Amino acid sequence: MPGADEIVPLVNALAARFSTVVLTQDWHPAGHASFASSHTGRAPFEEVEMPYGPQVLWPDHCVQGQDGADFHPALELSAAQAVIRKGFHHAVDSYSGFVEADGRTPTGLAGYLRERGVGRIVIAGLATDFCVNWTAQDAVRGGFEAIVVEEACRAIDLEGSLARAWAAMTALGIRRASMAEIAAIASDRKVDSTFRKTPMR
Repeated sequence: MPGADEIVPLVNALAARFSTVVLTQDWHPAGHASFASSHTGRAPFEEVEMPYGPQVLWPDHCVQGQDGADFHPALELSAAQAVIRKGFHHAVDSYSGFVEADGRTPTGLAGYLRERGVGRIVIAGLATDFCVNWTAQDAVRGGFEAIVVEEACRAIDLEGSLARAWAAMTALGIRRASMAEIAAIASDRKVDSTFRKTPMR
């Protein structure tokens, strides 16, 4: 994704500011249903209907055990206490860190955060209009406050998907914040915060 490497230093700086840090990682089996290669005659970025609704078809990516599923080598992983792997069900995609794309299968992230006493979530990573967007929306639906650090994200933007994502997030009260604003938020000792980041490849 163009510009993806640029956010790594920002992600590292953000992670250093919070006491609860969670990573999410796409972890697809080979031949995953969201891959265009799994659908004869279909090309990446086309849309098909799945039992759970519309599904964008993607190039093969983040395949379990392969290099493409690894976090970016410059990403500072030592601050993270948990890694949530998602998208490992063969027939169901997963953008959100909270719930698989079927809207019914939880990842366990919400329970983890609640047990840690987290109420406010600061989100950065890839891609703004898919994984970041769905995670932020599900965070709010799950009773959390969600903040997206816009400059520490990058988008795919398929035919206006970025504008639609921001409109949907804004409608739910999800805040767009700068790195400077996050520095002020993180210094507020009265609010527990967490930071979630997605695979960088």
